[in-house]
Amino acid sequence: MFKKKKSHNGVDIDVRFLLANERTLLAWMRTGLTLIAGGVAVAFISNESHYGLVAGMGAIGFGGMLSVVGFTRYIMTDRAIREGKLPATGIGGVIVMLGVIIFAITLLILRELDS
Repeated sequence: MFKKKKSHNGVDIDVRFLLANERTLLAWMRTGLTLIAGGVAVAFISNESHYGLVAGMGAIGFGGMLSVVGFTRYIMTDRAIREGKLPATGIGGVIVMLGVIIFAITLLILRELDS
């Protein structure tokens, strides 16, 4: 059904892996755009509290960071597939996890200070 094609170094590349990698990139981008859209909504709705503005701006920044992490992961995986290797795990997951934890702690602290 899908044909394998040879890379520049003679390795057979299964097109399904390349397409799966592109779908994964699109998932990262959708998630990033969703966070950005939510952040814009929160930042513009919250007029009375700095907490809402910080939460919105944080979501916007985090959405942009997710897009960068997803694109970096896409490039690394594409290179590995074309070389016939397994892609490295990378640190994207760790960056996202740490970002979520830091963002949550920051919001908790700001919420307490805003009360």
